[in-house]
Amino acid sequence: MPSDQQARAQASAITPGGPSPDAEAAPTDRVLALFGDHRLSPAQRRIAQYITDHLTEAAFLSITDLAERVGVSQPSVTRFAASVGFSGYPALREALQPIALSALAPSPGAGDAARRNELQAAIDTEIENLESLRRVLADTGRVLDIGGELARSVPLTVLGLRISGSLAEYFAYAARRIHPDVRTVTRGGSVAYDALVQSREAGGSWVLAFAMPRHAKETLAALRAARATGLKVALITDQMLGPLLGEADAVLTAATGSRLVFDSYAAPGVLSAALLQAMADADPQRTQTRLEGYEHAAEQHDFFLDD
Repeated sequence: MPSDQQARAQASAITPGGPSPDAEAAPTDRVLALFGDHRLSPAQRRIAQYITDHLTEAAFLSITDLAERVGVSQPSVTRFAASVGFSGYPALREALQPIALSALAPSPGAGDAARRNELQAAIDTEIENLESLRRVLADTGRVLDIGGELARSVPLTVLGLRISGSLAEYFAYAARRIHPDVRTVTRGGSVAYDALVQSREAGGSWVLAFAMPRHAKETLAALRAARATGLKVALITDQMLGPLLGEADAVLTAATGSRLVFDSYAAPGVLSAALLQAMADADPQRTQTRLEGYEHAAEQHDFFLDD
């Protein structure tokens, strides 16, 4: 975490003898550089987004005024400043002001076309995440091995709590087309424990867990409960550090996009589809039989609109 002095040096728009390399970057890029290496909550991202979008004004606001403009409490602004590496809001504002002044100065090529499009920047980040995942999947052995284990676990439990529930629901929905018994756990506590015990007693050997930020304490408790019942844990998460990894028998990682107020999940979604493919390939005869059966049912009961 940078000190206030380091951050001010990075943010400074003018250095003796001419502009620094940072000074040549667009003001918005320099602000994002202050925030970009830190994991922020959705509320903190709102503050970061407001400062980025209203830099020339926000850099000179009092903590009271900034909190009022964003719609958060003053302590929330203080915690945000600490989260991005400053001792408090005054130090953050001191770092932002030179950048804001440089944004007011005319420069060649300035104009609306030169302004950074944050939505496109978020997509660029996801493209980078997908490129990283592509490199990981160059060696397909690990995904194929895990997919085979999940395919042989009957029943197969898929767990995702809080924000990770949407990924778990997607995976389970598709897996039911190729697997005879898929059970979804999207609630923690004793409900999750009961479901895990029942899955193990029914003959299940694996649980697939999704753990995306912010990582919930109840996810850690559920993974420990799964292992206590005798289930093995395959974990899909965004990082290779933390206590969750100690409870997993197999781990696959895919980064989330964090440029917007809420995370985006392009890479975890593609990784999930790849793991489904590996499950399908592990038992091709069962896969084909079940897919044909589903298509017959869909046609018989008219599930879908005609293409």
